[in-house]
Amino acid sequence: QVQLVESGGGLVQAGGSLRLSCAASGLTFSRYTMGWFRQAPGKEREFVGGISWSGGSTSYADSVKGRFTISRYNAENTVYLQMNSLKPEDTAVYYCHVETNWNYWGQGTQVTVSS
Repeated sequence: QVQLVESGGGLVQAGGSLRLSCAASGLTFSRYTMGWFRQAPGKEREFVGGISWSGGSTSYADSVKGRFTISRYNAENTVYLQMNSLKPEDTAVYYCHVETNWNYWGQGTQVTVSS
């Protein structure tokens, strides 16, 4: 059974940084594109960014481009989201995602950016 477990969220001041981690199990991690999404209160879940199976290709939402970086370490079945220059509008629950024969989501980790 596929499991995704996020960690690393917290409270940070505007302009600060956080690094989120997502540990995956129950799948051949190195075969799959991994994604990060977020959901702010009262809003729909939105795409943040994704990384290809090899890590050679990444994509980002315009709202985070140049501030967030996704990376992965296949040997440890982990994907990361490095978030710099955080803004109050980045406040949300952040989710890790993978699609195999089904869509799998982690439980989410809260990121709160104070102004």
